[in-house]
Amino acid sequence: MKASLVIVGAGPRGTGLIERIAANAPELYAGSGLDIHLVDPHPPGAGRIWREAQSPLLWMNSHAEDVTMFTDETVVMDGPVLPGPTLHEWAAIDGRTFADRQLQGAYLSWVHEQAVTALPPDVTVHHHPRRALRVSGPREGRQQVWLEGRPRPLLADLVVLALGHLDAELDQEQGELATYAHAHDLVHLPPDFTADSDLSSLGPGEPVLVRGFGLAFVDLMVLLTEGRGGRYDGDTYLPSGREPVLYVGSRRGVPYHSKIGYDWTGERPPLPRFFGPAEVDALLARPEGFDFRRDVWPSIEKELGFAHYHRLFTVHPERTAIAWTDFEEKYAAGEAAEREALVTSAVPDPADRLDLAALDRPLDGVRYASHEEFQDGLRAYVEGDLRRRHDPGNSPDLAVFLGLLSVYGQLIRLGDVGPWWHGFFSHLASGPPGPRLRQMLALSRAGVVRFVGADMAVVAEDGVFRASSATVPGETIEARALVEARLPEPTVGRALDPLLRELHADGAVETPEGLLRVDRSDGRILDRGGRPHPRRFALGPYTDVRTPGAFTRPRTGGPAFRQNDATARAALAFLRDLACRAVA
Repeated sequence: MKASLVIVGAGPRGTGLIERIAANAPELYAGSGLDIHLVDPHPPGAGRIWREAQSPLLWMNSHAEDVTMFTDETVVMDGPVLPGPTLHEWAAIDGRTFADRQLQGAYLSWVHEQAVTALPPDVTVHHHPRRALRVSGPREGRQQVWLEGRPRPLLADLVVLALGHLDAELDQEQGELATYAHAHDLVHLPPDFTADSDLSSLGPGEPVLVRGFGLAFVDLMVLLTEGRGGRYDGDTYLPSGREPVLYVGSRRGVPYHSKIGYDWTGERPPLPRFFGPAEVDALLARPEGFDFRRDVWPSIEKELGFAHYHRLFTVHPERTAIAWTDFEEKYAAGEAAEREALVTSAVPDPADRLDLAALDRPLDGVRYASHEEFQDGLRAYVEGDLRRRHDPGNSPDLAVFLGLLSVYGQLIRLGDVGPWWHGFFSHLASGPPGPRLRQMLALSRAGVVRFVGADMAVVAEDGVFRASSATVPGETIEARALVEARLPEPTVGRALDPLLRELHADGAVETPEGLLRVDRSDGRILDRGGRPHPRRFALGPYTDVRTPGAFTRPRTGGPAFRQNDATARAALAFLRDLACRAVA
């Protein structure tokens, strides 16, 4: 009987796993053939999120030159490096282009085809365009993967879950708002992948409250403006008359910081420096565990500051008051208060100092006298952010971005560090393209987008939704529609996916934040006793080894590639040993 591997999820993660299986098979697997079953109702390669069948108005959130599905020599892994083209090389487009998702879907489909072609001749891939409902079977025996609409299960020696983003049940507050909306003929759109949301209930000219100021809001903004026939004439938006009026707010009350609009030049900061493998080893060795804000964040803050000031002192020395060697020595030895005093004396212009708290929560303590005054103020904030993030004179910002990537690569080893870090990282490092923020400004000037403020509160009363924010005291906005503009939280307990629900009931364990616990070395799913399941693996954002961003930037070490390689090698070694036992 041929060995069988079932991969649930045929998107980028599943494709990356197949690429690593093909790369490692010549060394690790010489069995009598292998069947790989890909289970996903969406097209292999692109999957649900990146499928080609979505609006051409929706862009990727990264430059085409920053998107690759192939390894390079910076990836620390046991398997072979097999380089390949980035998106911009494959599509023959300018590397600074923000490609649309249809083009990315085509790239991913091509990568999938290349990976399948590279498999040994006796390895066959079968695509099942269905949903997987549950996995059953003994720890030491073949697994059964039950599919929607199919009476008999797929038999698998190993199962890998590469599910990607998950739909989720509403939390208590969302459930109460949805119930109120149903009872009072209001519209409540829950967290969702925006391209899949039914926006037809949001009528022309109607006020719509939107909670969430990240990338889901950007998609919503595009689909309800250009998607309804509006267009831009330079910095002016020309409405079609079919747009609703979007009143947007969030916890921070501001959009994510713009993507940086210039290239790196010169020496990179030598990272990691203060938060690397040794520091992570020390944290993992603590028998009492660790607290993120108390034990981890101080080292991260020092690391990001080092990246920032290394760039400032070595490239813009005219804006500093002492030599870099002197600053570096004192910075390395100093505690937080001493470093703050050092920076104040050595960096004369406050605009050249790194203030992570202000970057994270720019509206904290800020108050405006009126709604209109806040519109002017937030437009000025966004315009300032765009200027700074497109000015190479502020290249320490890009050094901090590289620091954030370095830190995330280390944090993966710590597992679930709570939701704050991921939100902080996304706000600073995973914001929208500059052109999208310029469109947002044009929509604001046209009155189609209106800003609500920080810590936006929503209540349902008197037959409507009401929104308010301390940013504009006393201001309340009423609407009959509310959109939760964000992806569902990737928690196991609230996932609508029946397969994850069944796994949880079968003994798979989740972290306090609801992420699926897996073995950090190879992705095997852990049970409540901490034992890795010998035949079940999981990769992706719903696990406690989630990685930064949807895709890997070339030459940044690629934590997702490292994970894919480790899982592929573990799977191949298991199947090889299984075949050897069968022959014996």
